[in-house]
Amino acid sequence: MSLFVASRSAFRAAAPVKRQFQARRYATEQAPNPTPASPEPKSSSNTLLYLAGAVGVAGAAGYYFLSGTPAAKKAEAKVKEASGAAAVKLADVGAAKKALTGGDQGFVSLKLEDVETINHNTKRFRFKLPEDDMVSGLSTASAILTKFKPADAEKPVVRPYTPTSDEDARGYMDLIVKKYPNGPMSTHMHDMVPGQSLEIKGPLPKYPWAANKHQHIGLIAGGTGITPMFQLCRAIFNNPEDKTKVTLVVGNVSEEDILLKNELAHLENTYPQRFRAFYVLDNPPKEWAGGKGYISKELLKTVLPEPKTDNIKLFVCGPPPMMNAISGNKKSPRDQGELVGVLKELGYTPEQVYKF
Repeated sequence: MSLFVASRSAFRAAAPVKRQFQARRYATEQAPNPTPASPEPKSSSNTLLYLAGAVGVAGAAGYYFLSGTPAAKKAEAKVKEASGAAAVKLADVGAAKKALTGGDQGFVSLKLEDVETINHNTKRFRFKLPEDDMVSGLSTASAILTKFKPADAEKPVVRPYTPTSDEDARGYMDLIVKKYPNGPMSTHMHDMVPGQSLEIKGPLPKYPWAANKHQHIGLIAGGTGITPMFQLCRAIFNNPEDKTKVTLVVGNVSEEDILLKNELAHLENTYPQRFRAFYVLDNPPKEWAGGKGYISKELLKTVLPEPKTDNIKLFVCGPPPMMNAISGNKKSPRDQGELVGVLKELGYTPEQVYKF
C-alpha cells in the first residue's frame, strides 16, 4: 500500500474528534510524529513526502544492499528512481512562474473559471491564472487585493482577501467570499459568472512564516477571518519538518456559517495532539455541543497557551466588533495599533499578538 493510500485509509477510518473545551494541559502535550496533512497531495510541500518515501525504500532495502543478492540491484535502482523523481519535482516547483509578482506589476486581470455555493451567503470563486503551469506567487502568510469600478462611481472599489488554495497550486487561485449587505465588492463578486474577469494584485506580505518559528500558536477568527488562519495551518501541517502546535477558536452566527469545516476536521483527526479547534455559535442548534454566544475571556483563558509560555504567538482576524473585543483593531497594514480587550486582560503582550 502506498503512503498516500495508507493516509486516505487512516483518515476514513478515524472517528470524529469531539470538540469540547479542555484544560491547558493540551498546550503541554507532547506532539506525535507528523503524518501527511492532505489525503490528496497536489502541492510542492508534498515533495518532502516523496523524498521521505525514497528514504524509506532505502531503509527497507538496506538488507539487500548488504547481502549482495540480485534483489539488491533492483532495490537500489528503485531508490535512485524515486530520489531522482523527487529531485526533478522539487526543481520543477522551484522554477514555477508566478502570476502575481508584486512591486511594479500592478493589477492583473484574472478570468473567473468556476463558482461554488458554500452556504446562503458565501461562495468559492476559482480564478484561472494566465498560464496553466503558473502558481499564484503568494507565500505564507500573504493576501491579495481585488479591484473593480462600478459604472456610476468615481473611484474603484478595492478589497483584500486571503486565497484558500495551496500556494503551489498550478493554474488557478481560490477565494472564499461572504456577501455582506451593502458590500460593494462582495456583491459584485457574487453577481459574477464564469468567463468574467476581476482585477487582482499581490502578494501583500503579512506575517512571514517559517517552520517551527513558534512552539505553539493560537488562532482566533470570526467568520471569513478563518481564511488567513487556514493558510497558516496548511503551511504548518503540509510540512513534515514543522512541529508547531495550533489551537484554533472560531466564532460564527450559525453552524452553516462555519467555513472550511471539512478541511479543519481532517486536520483535527490527523493531528489530534497538535491541532485543536473550538467553535462558538451565536445561534447554535439544540444539539450543539460547542460554545454558545461570543468568544469569551473564559474560553480563551482555558484553551490558549499561557502568556508566560516561551515562544508563542496569537493571531486574530474577524469583523471589527470582534477585533475590538478581543485585541483591538489594527490602525493600518503597517501599524498593529494598541493591544486592548480580552487578550490584554489575560496578560498577553503586543509582541505576542498579530492582527491580520
